[in-house]
Amino acid sequence: MSNSTAGIIIIGDEILSGRTKDTNSNFIANELVKVGIKLEKIVIVPDQEKIIIENVKEFKKSYSYVFTTGGIGPTHDDITAECMSKAFNKKLILNKTAHNLLKNYYKKTKIILNESRLKMAYLPASSKLIKNSVSAAPGFKIKNVWVMAGVPKIMQAMFLEDIEPRLSLRKKIFSKSIKVFKPEGDIAKFLGNLQNSFKSVEIGSYPFYTPPDIGTTVIFTSLENKNIINSTKVLCKFLTEANIQFLR
Repeated sequence: MSNSTAGIIIIGDEILSGRTKDTNSNFIANELVKVGIKLEKIVIVPDQEKIIIENVKEFKKSYSYVFTTGGIGPTHDDITAECMSKAFNKKLILNKTAHNLLKNYYKKTKIILNESRLKMAYLPASSKLIKNSVSAAPGFKIKNVWVMAGVPKIMQAMFLEDIEPRLSLRKKIFSKSIKVFKPEGDIAKFLGNLQNSFKSVEIGSYPFYTPPDIGTTVIFTSLENKNIINSTKVLCKFLTEANIQFLR
């Protein structure tokens, strides 16, 4: 569909353990639709150097844009910056701009910029900073990889204020959903035929069960709104003729 693709790498043991709920990938996915970038893969990885590096190397080759969240804080298990430097064969250096941002921020808060906090200013050489209007410690971009904080409030500020305006706007992605009050298996064959007739439209079906309602949500996605309109008309015509309740 879109010639711009994306992958998301969520980094953090706390996500895998269930202690923290991942909301970052959902937020990024919704924003990518707005700028016409197709999200193709999401992975959640632990705070382990080898696994992080392997996934970054794979993703940066596979997708136009890669977004990572987590692991750029001051604690011992925040190793994302170091992993990025190794994945791109870049030295991990004290970024002067990031250092100044932290000095100014902590001076205002009267909190000491100790060695642990200073760690957040060490970034891979040649990185471009991502603004952090919440807590000053910046994210960074290296090649096609955008590295953000794991805290949702900070990540969202980084994405909305600095990343999204810098993304290349592609064709808008249109989407429409229709709720069908019939089990997925009752309309599966027709949806398969419909997909073959409208190859420029991605058609997905997702069953729901909320008693007394049992049915299927059908989602149409395309770069051309007219293709969605035409395909949904065919589905609605079929549902009407088959005497299937599809709208409320």
